[in-house]
Amino acid sequence: MTQRIDLTKHIPDVYRHFLGVEKILHEGELPVSTLELVKLRASQINGCAYCVDMHSRDMKKAGESDERLWMVAAWREATVFTPAERAALALTEEATRLPDREAVPDAVWEQAREHYDDKQLALLVAAIAMINAWNRIGVTTRLTPGA
Repeated sequence: MTQRIDLTKHIPDVYRHFLGVEKILHEGELPVSTLELVKLRASQINGCAYCVDMHSRDMKKAGESDERLWMVAAWREATVFTPAERAALALTEEATRLPDREAVPDAVWEQAREHYDDKQLALLVAAIAMINAWNRIGVTTRLTPGA
């Protein structure tokens, strides 16, 4: 498959603003490892090969273990994630799979609230929204993994 269109060429300001949001997220109070777990899991759910490839590689470069990378897809059964990471992954799944349900369950939200303060929760919600937007761009335009 070849890339359909290059958004950076046609709407560079949009791309620049997306990157600006990413900078804010990475400078925030959430651990970068949590942000990357969220991005990888949402990308797996959305079938964005480009983002799965990119975030797996980014996590590996940052020192993430192979075991944790392999277990993201089966995080509920895995024992390698902290309770806070598990709460972030649960919130990611619920917010990414909105078409499959009416809303994010209160129990999932409360579980996340046990581990993150309001600022961190706001960053987490924004990070989930951003990766879902990136995934939709990647899948729609057919971004090529490793490119």
